Amino acid sequence: MKEKLVIQQGWIHDAVQRKPFVADILVENGKITEIAPVLKSRGIKRAKTIDAAGLQVYPGFVEAHCHLGLDGYGVGFEGADYNEVTDSLTPQLSAIDGINPQDESLRLAMEGGVTCVAAGPGSANVLGGTFTAYKTAGKRIDDMVIKEKVAMKCAFGENPKTCYKDKDNYSRMSTASKLRIMLERTQDYLARKEAAESDVLKSPAFDPRLEALIPVIEGLLPLKAHVHQANDIYTAIRIAKEFHLRLTLDHCTDGSLIVDDLAKEGYPVAVGPTLGHATKFELKNRSFTTPGDLARAGCQVSIITDSPVIPQQYLALCAGLAVKSGMDEFDALQAITLNAARHIGVEERVGSLEVGKDGDFVIAAGNPMVSSTVIQYVVIDGKVTYALENVSKDKKLP
Repeated sequence: MKEKLVIQQGWIHDAVQRKPFVADILVENGKITEIAPVLKSRGIKRAKTIDAAGLQVYPGFVEAHCHLGLDGYGVGFEGADYNEVTDSLTPQLSAIDGINPQDESLRLAMEGGVTCVAAGPGSANVLGGTFTAYKTAGKRIDDMVIKEKVAMKCAFGENPKTCYKDKDNYSRMSTASKLRIMLERTQDYLARKEAAESDVLKSPAFDPRLEALIPVIEGLLPLKAHVHQANDIYTAIRIAKEFHLRLTLDHCTDGSLIVDDLAKEGYPVAVGPTLGHATKFELKNRSFTTPGDLARAGCQVSIITDSPVIPQQYLALCAGLAVKSGMDEFDALQAITLNAARHIGVEERVGSLEVGKDGDFVIAAGNPMVSSTVIQYVVIDGKVTYALENVSKDKKLP
């Protein structure tokens, strides 16, 4: 028997059309199966119901770059798992092996309307490992994952320099060189494997680091580049072109300074974290005007918290602050929904309210990008994971 949920007569902001509209939404077994002005009674028979009349219905919010579940809530640096500081080159690491779904930060994120995140290793390493996309409700990460490997993290600029300056990475030139060497070795490793075919004796010795980079070389997995300064952004693009790689530009603090080039290059950009003090030199151009500048130029823009830098639950607030600084409101909505899903390659499942996609919703008494707005419900995979305690008792809750 199908599990059904009906969201009735809410104002639907589907993240595809600019104008909201009033409709019913039917979710069956976790998937949106129908959106109609009024659902036929036969289709909603025995369905659990949320009366959303007068409320605003949005897709669950999506974070394209964070460390949620890898940085323990209230445990300090010693409890964090988002940076492997013993080695600057660790592409073989996978976020799924470190995420802790029981951490309090996941519950807070979910209650803030963030239903899907891409989380992974931090930015200390030249190559840090793979990011994972997962839902923010559950107790076992294996059951929460949407896509286990969405991108390979690499980092430019101050972070790898600072972390490894006393070991083997003092300059930006060294960072770029290390990345190139690993990519070149992977090309050679892959060529030797292919030449050997099934002959084990001719195959190169197994190398977990190079194995992890094969999908990057083959174009199956993008490099997720931590870049703030304009020169680092250009270096990331230069290397991606040299090796014919897919690439996303994450943080992109100097984006407004080079907006024309970024629009021409066409790589997805994720902007943030912006809510906070510029704690290092390469953040001096941090501004909430950047997402709007890039969106107006035609870039595919996401807005990110980089949690725990900004607590995950304030993702929508960051989008609202970008609107306050001149970003188009619909562009800001897409920056935390559909564009974010595209950025991490999960747009077939999340990021908009369309038939066939996952039943993930934020239902609010107003615009969630405004700090005073109260979220009434959060729904993930067709199940209510959060309901405001003082919601009227005459509403039928699943």
